[in-house]
Amino acid sequence: MEMYIGEGFEGNGVNASHINIMIGPRDGVVGQAFSSSLASPSQGHCPFMVVVKPNVPTKPMTLYVNKAEISGELHGNATWGASQAAIAKAVAEALLEGILPPEAEDQWCIVTANWVNPACDNLDEVYGNNYRACRQAIHAAMNRLPNRSQLADALPQLANPFYTPRA
Repeated sequence: MEMYIGEGFEGNGVNASHINIMIGPRDGVVGQAFSSSLASPSQGHCPFMVVVKPNVPTKPMTLYVNKAEISGELHGNATWGASQAAIAKAVAEALLEGILPPEAEDQWCIVTANWVNPACDNLDEVYGNNYRACRQAIHAAMNRLPNRSQLADALPQLANPFYTPRA
């Protein structure tokens, strides 16, 4: 059974997006993670199905897991609205454009773990950053990136939005 794992980060500041993604067959480990996550919500983290619009889930079926506990109306709208819409679009496009194989439509599923900052202040920026981060994560997963040379090239520039080593 195949499992594809990817990561995408896009944007700066409070409207940035960070997405981790697992893609694979429903009858494999990704399907197990999907069903376990959907059936096991925790305080402040209630996984939900990603929809293009009500009653039209994206395909492959995609589960949205929020990394940040919802804290207020704007953050809720950013998570359940802007970020979810961006994930739905990125996943549906990946299927329709052939980035995901044909069998992904009905035999695979996706689990996304999404960071939307509780301090976000612009739903359109949240949407755009989540869309680009999800596209990047899907591309990385399906192409098994990063490769060894990308790791070697990136290591001297080790950094993340929260910390950069001095030497």
